[in-house]
Amino acid sequence: MLDYTALDAALARAGVPFLRDEPLAPHSTFRIGGPADRFLPVGDTAALQAALTALGEAGVPYFVLGNGSNLLFPDEGLRGAVVRLEGRFRQAGEAGEGRILAGAGAPLSAVCLLARDRGLSGLETAYGIPGSLGGALFMNAGAYGGEMKDVTERVFTLEGGEVREWDGPSCGFSYRHSVFMENGAVILGAALRLRPADPAGIAAEMEEYMTRRREKQPLELPSAGSVFKRPEGHFAGALIEQCGLKGLAVGGAEVSEKHAGFIVNRGGATCSDVERLIEQIRGTVLRETGVLLEPEVRRVRLD
Repeated sequence: MLDYTALDAALARAGVPFLRDEPLAPHSTFRIGGPADRFLPVGDTAALQAALTALGEAGVPYFVLGNGSNLLFPDEGLRGAVVRLEGRFRQAGEAGEGRILAGAGAPLSAVCLLARDRGLSGLETAYGIPGSLGGALFMNAGAYGGEMKDVTERVFTLEGGEVREWDGPSCGFSYRHSVFMENGAVILGAALRLRPADPAGIAAEMEEYMTRRREKQPLELPSAGSVFKRPEGHFAGALIEQCGLKGLAVGGAEVSEKHAGFIVNRGGATCSDVERLIEQIRGTVLRETGVLLEPEVRRVRLD
């Protein structure tokens, strides 16, 4: 059992607000997850530093949260703390010379719209990805042939209480991967390098990609986006559909009838439902096609 007495006192002294037993389902695009023992909304780097210092001194494990997409929180919640990036972390602005500077908590779609309005091209394919900038950088998110590595000039992180800058090549971007998955750094924000272009042309291209998403993806239901990484030489959704798994359900979790690469929450789905459904899909696809699907959605653990 974790002792939160010292943590709560330290957070109070530092002026860092916190909530007890905060349900995580409302903070997840899957709408799944039990309560976190402590929930810390932080609005700037100083507050984040104070929160992480207090958590470290108290020995309380934590998870840093942006928009809550691509995540699966456990039904029993988390014994530890969730640190939510809010306030200044959700801001974005033009930084001159074709650059946009944005915080890790900024919704990626909002960053895309800012780029459109400023006549800056390069983020069109990212429009509609349901996550924060920090989450997109963390996993090098992408769609329709574009990835975050294509536009990332610098990433700012917090490590050991110190702010550090990473240039694009040092981020170790590859398919659904970055160095931040391995080094424990907390992403604070990034500078994105884009190209001047006609805002009307950018808007038209963004709307074309969004139309494709609306037509092919189950955006009307809670989900975590694509559940599986793209296997080499294949598409996960096509393999799942080929195996006749569209509509397969476990509890409230269901393989989308609209796009087999998505698992949707039809209502009342639990983490256990989703995990059992993922394993059924993987087992069937491996047995019938010989391809082992690798999950893209992250199961959050603090143990």
